[in-house]
Amino acid sequence: MRPFSMNRRSALLLTAAGLGSAGLAPAAFADRAKSPSGWHTGTSLPFPVQEIYPARHAGRIHLAGGFVAENGRITGPTSAHHAYNPNTGTWQLKAPLPSARHHPQLISYRGHLYCIGGYESGEAGAWQMRGGVWRYDEASNAWAVAPAMPVPNGESVTEVADGLLFVIGGRLPKADRNLDWSDQTDIATAWAFDGSKWFDVAPMPTARNSAASGVIDGYVHVVGGRTVGGGNESTHEIYDPASDRWERRAPMPKAQAGLAAAALGNKLYVFGGEYFDSQGGGVYPDAWVYDAITDKWTAIPDMPRPRHGLGAVTLGRDIYVIGGAQQASGNDTSAAVEIYTP
Repeated sequence: MRPFSMNRRSALLLTAAGLGSAGLAPAAFADRAKSPSGWHTGTSLPFPVQEIYPARHAGRIHLAGGFVAENGRITGPTSAHHAYNPNTGTWQLKAPLPSARHHPQLISYRGHLYCIGGYESGEAGAWQMRGGVWRYDEASNAWAVAPAMPVPNGESVTEVADGLLFVIGGRLPKADRNLDWSDQTDIATAWAFDGSKWFDVAPMPTARNSAASGVIDGYVHVVGGRTVGGGNESTHEIYDPASDRWERRAPMPKAQAGLAAAALGNKLYVFGGEYFDSQGGGVYPDAWVYDAITDKWTAIPDMPRPRHGLGAVTLGRDIYVIGGAQQASGNDTSAAVEIYTP
């Protein structure tokens, strides 16, 4: 097991974390910088939405796609795209996705925002997995087609490390049929994208979907998730792009899936998730922090609103915990935004 150390890459990453608001006016986080540690209420989303993967891009938090709801219950996917402006504390409407998707991965890479994979609804089923990729241009406020993934993908994790964009794990159609969730299977496959083409990299040791991730010191951490046959996972594995190798780290204290995570400095913060049992299941209030230097997990204050299918994004010294659902599956979808300040 390779120990973590404070090397040049660590120092650069810590500097980047401290300057997470790059491109914004210095006053952008003035009010937040005065706030004490703990949980704070943020500006609610324009509407309730779950099964989302928001991303920081160009100093804002972008949210696109997901399952929207009426009276708490999901009604279908959306193409809506909003960006949160920390200077004004408001969500601003942006160009919608070319088509409605739930579980689409958003990630910022080389000056563009990408939307990767996810699911679309059709007459035959609501879980038709896609491998198509769209690229958003901030200046023109428009989406364009980007190189598609080699295969359809959903419920994966995405990160940028060592100059590449990675899509890891999730689910894949197990045969020709690709209409419903039951048509797909868990995978460990991982891919990298260099801006023009996709290629395979070392697969994750543990196949799983609905995990969460973050990058610390150039390593991609993948935590939690679930398998169809085995239920929730507490597994914690890290990927080193430089060596194209995976290693295990301390597992989460509790097996959680449908959770969210965000890195800040040398720590990974993890929130919520759901479980299923004979009574239907529930949602976790638990929140944790992992220290990559000591390889240890510690509990932090529970989420004010337990949720799954949510997103978490670091902005400045704050972590925005966004949307999701307050009950298992499609029930009690939320527009809540809560901010955790370490």
